[in-house]
Amino acid sequence: MMSNLKLSASVFPGIVFFSCLLLYLYSTLLPFYTSSPTESRNSQTPSLFAFSSSRPQPQCNLFHGNWVEDPSRKPIYDETCPFHRNAWNCLRNKRDNMDRINSWRWVPSECDLPRTDPARFLGLMRNRRIGFVGDSLNENFLASFLCILRVADAGAKRWKKKGAWRGAYFPKFNVTVGYHRAVLLAKYEWQPKQSALSDQDGQEGVYRVNVDTPADDWVNITDFYDVLIFNTGHWWSLDKFPKEKPLVFYKAGKPILPLLGMHDGFKVVVKNMASYIQKTVPSKTLKFWRLQSPRHFYGGDWNQNGSCLLDKPLEESQLDLWFDPSNNGVNKEARQLNLLIEEALQGTDIQLLDLTHLSEFRADAHPSIWLGKQDAVAVWGQDCMHWCLPGLPDTWVDILSEQIRYRFERE
Repeated sequence: MMSNLKLSASVFPGIVFFSCLLLYLYSTLLPFYTSSPTESRNSQTPSLFAFSSSRPQPQCNLFHGNWVEDPSRKPIYDETCPFHRNAWNCLRNKRDNMDRINSWRWVPSECDLPRTDPARFLGLMRNRRIGFVGDSLNENFLASFLCILRVADAGAKRWKKKGAWRGAYFPKFNVTVGYHRAVLLAKYEWQPKQSALSDQDGQEGVYRVNVDTPADDWVNITDFYDVLIFNTGHWWSLDKFPKEKPLVFYKAGKPILPLLGMHDGFKVVVKNMASYIQKTVPSKTLKFWRLQSPRHFYGGDWNQNGSCLLDKPLEESQLDLWFDPSNNGVNKEARQLNLLIEEALQGTDIQLLDLTHLSEFRADAHPSIWLGKQDAVAVWGQDCMHWCLPGLPDTWVDILSEQIRYRFERE
């Protein structure tokens, strides 16, 4: 009996020690073989967005989807916004069908697109600056952006510094948004007939385009903004630069020979401007290039009585008929130029803001004949190129603000 007690007394500490050792090893190694409840839930639910370490990108493609009519959807600003441009202020100009124009909601194929929350977005961008550079379609974009953001800061003031054409300062958040008008992005200037390159009959002179020199309007802002949105394209046509006043392209101070046509010159300019942006804009700056905004002239071009008096978006089956270059329609240039832009921007960190496809549907959303001036249509024709505000560009803003949010919420 006593010998058994002695044996138990000698074994018991060993059992305790061995048990403690097992518990320690179990608790130490357990995390390597199990996941937390949060991790488990996350692994079963696919993430809406996937992010790279340097440039966060959405896994969901916001640019492809369809338009859904939602009668409850209303714009968040009206005709009283001080940042309107008169010809695009379709509420003030009493454009027909504005309630329905603004009732359509863009639904990406694989996720939801939230509407921009102006207060949240401005809070995220506090002490930062956003710049738009390009032609009047980027100005159209800017006007929508400013009117949406002003909802969160009624004290927003007009801003025109650093060579900006227009813009706004939001004092509650110390945020600046500017637009720099540079229709070709590259610097260009008029040279009268005496130029040696303009000796053909009928020419009044040429526009010299320096493909490697940015326009004065934005040359000094490369390190001023935290976000930049570029575009060019709508001035690259014979309407703006007819044969009597053609574009002639120069590089390093010398004409490019043989002389380039309009599209070849466009591609060279985009490539050189992208190279300039890469070299001079800080890598931390978020850079976008907005692809073309489509026109919707029906029955002829703007100067051939073309019109856009449609009351609903186009069907997807109609898009190629309107925009495919092989059909040689009057609205073909958007897709043509997009191909050149995409090729020229390869190898850069400039993100494509591909708003073309979703905008192709919206033949119903232009100012058309409601331009705010009595004789505007007689002089300029219908406006089937710019967009009503409030209207389609508000969806552009939703997409842009999401793209910006992906980046800055993860810094």
